Amino acid sequence: MARRTLPILKQLCARSPSLSPGPGSSRSVTYMPRPGDGAPRPVTLIAGDGIGPLVTGAVEQVMDAMHAPVYFERFECNGEMKSVPPEVMDSIKKNKVCLKGGLMTPVGGGVSSLNVQLRKELDLFASLVNCFNLPGLPTRHENVDIVVIRENTEGEYAGLEHEVVPGVVESLKVITKFCSERVAKYAFEYAYLNNRKTVTAVHKANIMKLADGLFLESCREVASNYPSIKYNEIIVDNCCMQLVSKPEQFDVMVTPNLYGNLVANTAAGIAGGTGVMPGGNVGADHAIFEQGASAGNVGNQKLVEQKKANPVALLLSSAMMLRHLQFPSFADRLETAVKRVISEGKFMTKDLGGTSTTQEVVDAVIANLD
Repeated sequence: MARRTLPILKQLCARSPSLSPGPGSSRSVTYMPRPGDGAPRPVTLIAGDGIGPLVTGAVEQVMDAMHAPVYFERFECNGEMKSVPPEVMDSIKKNKVCLKGGLMTPVGGGVSSLNVQLRKELDLFASLVNCFNLPGLPTRHENVDIVVIRENTEGEYAGLEHEVVPGVVESLKVITKFCSERVAKYAFEYAYLNNRKTVTAVHKANIMKLADGLFLESCREVASNYPSIKYNEIIVDNCCMQLVSKPEQFDVMVTPNLYGNLVANTAAGIAGGTGVMPGGNVGADHAIFEQGASAGNVGNQKLVEQKKANPVALLLSSAMMLRHLQFPSFADRLETAVKRVISEGKFMTKDLGGTSTTQEVVDAVIANLD
């Protein structure tokens, strides 16, 4: 029977290209939304300090140009405020999603970080930064594609400091099993759902045996539930050395709070700079998307005056946001357009070796939208 049917199948495949899996053929993948999923979603927008209004404005223009099903509730905040305004917090809690420009935190003094306040009050326990090579952007290393997942609510950022006696300050580092386990679970879940192969825990348990030891113990317990994903560990100082010498060895990294900040910024610098690395902060109920690595350029007044801030990082972060909102096609269009602009190299801001303004980059991205 099989011999008789084989010639018939060959004839059918020859007549219908859709049945023939030959070279160059492609099959579209259908995303089947639930009824009503196309309704525009409200997103809280915090413009931020310095270059923040420039780059958030860039995102608004691109979203409008591709008719993305989102609309923004825009708020003005600055890092010198003592706390996040109640109307901003109410908007984020209602909308569940926020896009944010950088907020400066004064160095020293008694003003606490609004960024940390947002993470704690909304319980955004995981920070994710994706550091990867962009075609057309020359870097010292190739094949870099690292995801740094950082615990976001405790550790050195617990803010438990006091002056014991004049000239002696005690700062407490808090590590709990609950927070360590949930960020480890998130890292392994991310790796599993994104077809990542390895999760590396970053620690200093050789010195901080109890605190970082508890973090490692939690990671090991979670790792045992994901046998298909390779798990390893690395001491943070060796990790930094390995990052700058052979970054391509890393895949997904999970870290306590402070180490993650350092590792993410180092990886971002290796892969092309903070101006092009997307990121976000996520909890069980809410998510805030922002420039992935340290927004040290936020307060650069010259960039503000010349209107030459790099919008790429926040544009890519907004693509992450679109996926979070279950609009994958819009996310793909935006990412593809940004990558085309970087690959062509005609419209690059100063940090990428060019002279373009923010608006010129935005116009180029809009022109490259499919």
